[in-house]
This record gives sequence, structure tokens and C-alpha cells, in this order.
Amino acid sequence: MQYNFDEVVQRRNTYSLKWDGEELIKQIGYTERYDHETIPLFTADMDLPVPQPLIEALHKTVDHRIFGYSIFPNEYYEAIQHWFKKRHNWTIEKDEIVFSPGTVHALNIAVRALTKRGEGIIIQRPVYPPFTAAIEGNGRVVRNNALIRNSDGDYTIDFEDFEAKAQEENTKMFVLCNPHNPSGRIFTNEELKRLSHICEKNNVIIVADEIHGDLIRKNQTFTPLAKIASNTDHIITCTAINKTFNVAGLHCTNVIISNPEIRKTFSEKMGMQLPSPFTIAALIAVYNEGEEWLEQLTEYIDDTMIYVKSFLAEKLPTVKVTIPEGTYVMWMDFNGYGLSAKEVHHRIYNKANVLLEDGDLFGKEGDGFQRICIPSPRPLIKEALERIAKEFQDIETNT
Repeated sequence: MQYNFDEVVQRRNTYSLKWDGEELIKQIGYTERYDHETIPLFTADMDLPVPQPLIEALHKTVDHRIFGYSIFPNEYYEAIQHWFKKRHNWTIEKDEIVFSPGTVHALNIAVRALTKRGEGIIIQRPVYPPFTAAIEGNGRVVRNNALIRNSDGDYTIDFEDFEAKAQEENTKMFVLCNPHNPSGRIFTNEELKRLSHICEKNNVIIVADEIHGDLIRKNQTFTPLAKIASNTDHIITCTAINKTFNVAGLHCTNVIISNPEIRKTFSEKMGMQLPSPFTIAALIAVYNEGEEWLEQLTEYIDDTMIYVKSFLAEKLPTVKVTIPEGTYVMWMDFNGYGLSAKEVHHRIYNKANVLLEDGDLFGKEGDGFQRICIPSPRPLIKEALERIAKEFQDIETNT
């Protein structure tokens, strides 16, 4: 069937974090202004309708009228295996799959189960803020292998620094984000193999957050780390339907761990996690019947990114942005204005009344940047950009 992603679905008064979470959003300091005119584009969920097979599966679950304790049927595991074999030619064994009610939850479990207080964990800033929270919040130490940004706005890995940090005696883990959030980089097979080899040689466990792995541009290829690594005994991979199919509220992450000892330690720390019947039905539906929807979604996101880049080039040429290789976020560089990060924030959040995400939340490497999540109907994105452009028009004309 053909999906209409330009349709604006009203999300207010539906318990939505981004549309109804005024008090929480103000409390955590994202913005001073939030009202019924705010356009929130800060969090990574979509304002787009999900696949029809998913809706039908959830209706069937509702129609049963009983929502008791549930188990994982064989169909659940088979759907996961089918999806990753078909989409990525990655063979996953059933006993390697461990369920988690979320990727951030899984990361916190991995940190607590497989490292000790005071030990070091490598991340690559600018990076998704909960990585830092999972490390420092559990009494571990961040080892920042900052990505290198070149003049074209592309990011690369500082391998010399990475290896030096991996060799430190108390470095025990590396949290990889691929595709990388917020830069959108999809690391090459050669980069992944090199990272894996360095970690294996230094007894560093890798937790690979690959939950954006299905959200890639049509001219790009994503390869799971565990598929190409020469040895997977030190690799934990987080996969999820949440980002791909816009079901973050159903809390469904599947952690792939081939090493039996690590899997046992991780699972014991995780404890028993019973799934929701809606989660089970959703995963089976989207992995077995959601590919047509995903192909249309990918094309729509690609076109939206082209639109955003073109709009900025015409109306806000001082703002630098590249179309990312993966994810549905764009990383906008406002440093060219010479304004403080506070002033950039004020113009966007308080005057334009558009809620993005300040770059410094991703580390000091994000100073002067703004992250925008663009999987919303294009008319909504257009209105948000026009509001922002209006608030920078005075300085843009003098730049």
C-alpha cells in the first residue's frame, strides 16, 4: 500500500513526551518556552504513521481482551533472525538474543554487569547524551575518543587516540554508536574491523548501539559489527524496532551476545523481563511485513533531508549541514554567526518557538551545533525552518 507521510497526525493529548511533556521538558532544561504553538523536533521518534500490518497486529491483540503475562514464542525469534539475515546477511542464533525493555536500559545493565566502579569506558563525542549518563551515573569514567571533524563537516575516527585509550589498564569497555548519533556517520567495514581488533587485543568489551542501522540513505550500506568482526566474543550488539518502525513506546530492544559467559553475566544482571503482548505482536508484524513501509519511509526521509539542506543553503547559508549517511537526525552548525550558544538557543527555542537539541548536550565538541530530528510531515519541517530563518534574518543579511 502507499503511505502518505505528509499527513499531519495530531499528537497532542496522546501522552506524547515531545508534544505533551511541557513540565518535564522545562524541568530538564531543554527550553524555557513550551506552549501549544511549540514545534518539538528534539526527540528521536517520528510524527509519521506506522506500517498497516503493525496496526492490524495490535488491533488483533486488543480484540483478544486479555493482556496477561506473556512469553516469547518461537515466531518472535524467527522474525528477528529473518530480518537481519534478509536485510544485512547477518546470521543470529536464537540463544544469542536477550530481550531488554530499552537500549539505554541495556547499556546501563552492560556497564554495571561487565565493568567496575572507577573503570574507564570509551565513547566518541559528540555522542548521544545517555552514553555519558550511563557511564558517570554508574560511577565509571568516560574516556573520550573525540571524532575529528574536517572542513567539509565529515567526521572520522582518531585511531591513534583510540588505541592509546584502549591500552590504558583500567579501560574495560567501548560504547560504539553506529550509525553515529548525532553526526550520522556509518563507519566503514575497515574502520569497524580496526576498532574491533584494537578492543579484542586489549580485552575491551564493545557495546555496539546499532538501533539506527535500518535508517540509512538509499545510496549507503550499513554492516553490523558482529557480522564482519573476526571474533565476536567481546561484542554486544543492541538492535531494536523502536527507531526503525516508530514504536519507542513499546520498549523493545534485542541484545545479541555470542559469548556465553558474557551473555550469562549480562542476563543475570538484567533479571527476568517479561514482554508485553503488544511488544511481541509488534515485532513479529514489522519484521515479517514492514519492509515495504520502510522502503517508502526511507525515500521520504531522504527527500526531507534534501529539502532541509536546500532550505538552509538558500535562507540560512551561514548554517552548515551535511546529509548524514544514516539516522534521521541532522547536525546543524551555527558557529558561523559568531553568536554564543546561549544566543543561538534563545533565537530558536524562545523566539522561533521550535524545540531542537543543543549541541553541547552531546559534549563540548557540539558547542554551537543544534540537532534536529526530521521524521515529521514535511509541512511541519517547513514551518519550523521558516520560523528559525525569520529569527536569523537580521544577522544573515549582514554576514
